Amino acid sequence: MIAATTFAGKNVAVFGLGLTGLATIASLQAAQANVLAFDDNAASRDAAHENGINIVDLAQADWAKIDALVLSPGVPLTHPKPHWTVELAHEHGVEIIGDTEILVRELSYHAPEANLVAITGTNGKSTTTALLGHVLQHGGMVVQVGGNIGKPVLEFDLPGPNQALVVEFSSYQLDLTPTLCPRVSILLNLSYDHIDRHGSMKGYADVKARIFAGQGPGDVAIIGVDDQFSRDISTMLGSEIEMVLISCVEELDAGFYAKDAKLYDATTNPPVVVADLSSAHGLRGVHNWQNAAAAFAAARALGLEREVIVEGFNTFPGLAHRMERVGAKGGVVFINDTKATNADAAARALATFDNIYWIAGGLAKEGGIEGLRPFFDKITKAYLIGDAAEQFASTLGKDVEFEICGTVENAVKAAARDVAEIFNKPDDTATVLLAPACASFDQYRRFELRGDAFRRAVAGIEGVKMTEVGNT
Repeated sequence: MIAATTFAGKNVAVFGLGLTGLATIASLQAAQANVLAFDDNAASRDAAHENGINIVDLAQADWAKIDALVLSPGVPLTHPKPHWTVELAHEHGVEIIGDTEILVRELSYHAPEANLVAITGTNGKSTTTALLGHVLQHGGMVVQVGGNIGKPVLEFDLPGPNQALVVEFSSYQLDLTPTLCPRVSILLNLSYDHIDRHGSMKGYADVKARIFAGQGPGDVAIIGVDDQFSRDISTMLGSEIEMVLISCVEELDAGFYAKDAKLYDATTNPPVVVADLSSAHGLRGVHNWQNAAAAFAAARALGLEREVIVEGFNTFPGLAHRMERVGAKGGVVFINDTKATNADAAARALATFDNIYWIAGGLAKEGGIEGLRPFFDKITKAYLIGDAAEQFASTLGKDVEFEICGTVENAVKAAARDVAEIFNKPDDTATVLLAPACASFDQYRRFELRGDAFRRAVAGIEGVKMTEVGNT
């Protein structure tokens, strides 16, 4: 655990008592800060109180004596309306930060030689974070991985010189980390998402761009330029930062790009192939080529040799819930991509497979699945679930056969019924794909629970050979 020594002796309000909030409180307490903790959920307050945490109703607190408010990332900062604790903090001139800001301050004070790698983007950031952590560890570097993926950052150990922290940053976390200054930053891509939280696409892009704001000479900024929003950001960066462009769509004159499952280093003239991604089974799909390009560029910036990076790619097992092969029977594979919570992410899965029996639906996002129309001819049949079922049915219309199933369990049963003949014909192939293009909150508290339900339903099909979680 990293103790929040930069807040020693200070009065710090902590709102939100989930994993991040509890880790923050432990860090502050280890540094002898005075913690005032609260949550809107009474059960969370009671559980924290039973564990010895000082619960204070922040609505009644003396904010003139509070030095900082540490806000859990999911709590509204600006849109659709600032949370009431945010309004009180603004009223009294109290700074509002997140646990990631505490991490940055501790690194600046105690571990300035450590390598902080910050990764963000609309899609692919979790895979890139895990991939880079795997590659660096394979290369012999001491590395810790967390943030928006897995471990809260204040549960890290304080790193030594030349050790690495690979941290996934959501836009929410970037909003709460004003002094972020990573050694290496990665912006993978930007597409319409979290507009309710940031007010507009411009607001969302502006927050994402903050990942570069604190960088200076000697730092590296890696930017995917396959969307216009990210490309625009790349043109605004100062010349003092080393910028590396990446693409999985076009051949670049500089940086790294992927084409036909091969990764090219365009920092040389002519470009040279540095990795054959067809050998990396945990990185299937064009979108993962972008993730690989980003990880390669970052690993090279941190001193790893090409051969070591490629070995890391080839041994990367992939992530659970991200285009994860959960099982197979005959020529049918079952793919869990529950993390595809918007149409752009679902498009990546649909582009990867053929003869698709598609399970989609949940809590629809702006635009629905209209943007997926170019992939309709790859879908043999769709099985619609959740609140979006009727909306998606209307979009599919007569172009794609569909069945409204309501739940993941019903959808898997229906798909298994329809691919039964292929179970016994290994020379034929089909993919039963969960790529919802929706949030999960209509039926599940987290997207992972939706993926777990899919895995259980697949396991219930007689004769399916299941794959270990996280492997491909």
